[in-house]
Amino acid sequence: MIPACPAPLDPVAPKIPTPPKACDCHAHVFGPGTRFAYAADRSYTPPDAPLDKYLRMLGTLGFARGALVQGSAHGRDNSAMLDALARHPDRLRGVAVADESVPASELRRWNRLGIRALRFNHFFRDGRLHYRGGVTLENAKALAPVMKELGWHLQLWIDVKDLPDIVPALKAIGLPAVIDHMGRTDARAGTGTPGFQSLLRLLGEGGCWVKVSGAHRLNATGPDYPEARAYHEALVRTNPDQLIWGSDWPHPRIEGEMPNAGHLLDLFNEWTPDPAVRRKILCDNPAQLYGFRA
Repeated sequence: MIPACPAPLDPVAPKIPTPPKACDCHAHVFGPGTRFAYAADRSYTPPDAPLDKYLRMLGTLGFARGALVQGSAHGRDNSAMLDALARHPDRLRGVAVADESVPASELRRWNRLGIRALRFNHFFRDGRLHYRGGVTLENAKALAPVMKELGWHLQLWIDVKDLPDIVPALKAIGLPAVIDHMGRTDARAGTGTPGFQSLLRLLGEGGCWVKVSGAHRLNATGPDYPEARAYHEALVRTNPDQLIWGSDWPHPRIEGEMPNAGHLLDLFNEWTPDPAVRRKILCDNPAQLYGFRA
């Protein structure tokens, strides 16, 4: 049986006003299922979370921009996200899922709509990919030439315990890489693990970008996720010029209590006390990575 996900909470407004031109760099649109079908071979069934609900959430949090990421519930059918980009070309960008069967002409069409990256899945549990419908990093090799032509990056869903083994492959592919959710590791293990230390080294060398998002996905204790704070702070100390933040709305397949997107932004602001650094992560870095106009 495919598990159903709960609906997201109504967001609360952040305590600190969000700066102009800020971008939520990790969120999903799902459905409505009557128009955009969910994949038959999916790992979860999300509640419908269509574009209008996402835009209301952005408005509550004060974000001018958003970067949508293809969720695995829609498999490799990017239609819901592409429709959202077509409706708001100045406000939204996207990260799609595709393998080498997608022709270069289609990727170029997606680029015109606002796609700026492809997402690859290297997140394993018990020796198997934890989410169905994704594309493995191996496929990036064949896609890299057209991705380079378009100026795209690759986004990687990975537990950083596995990162040391694939750093050579990432460097060989030669594309900018964005690591999801602070490396999606177990925060209870501490920041000294080989995997997280490899992430800090790669980030410090300028070899990757990292989303300082997903505190609620690091097996930390909600609603304030104190175990995740050290990870966030270590990343900010290492290289704030290549960090971005995202709400992860509507928080699909969450393990534990449902977070509130506004509270997650409050935690980001608390854990990033320097307003100049907050603006860099929320505004300047996303504008560079996703190609928003000034």
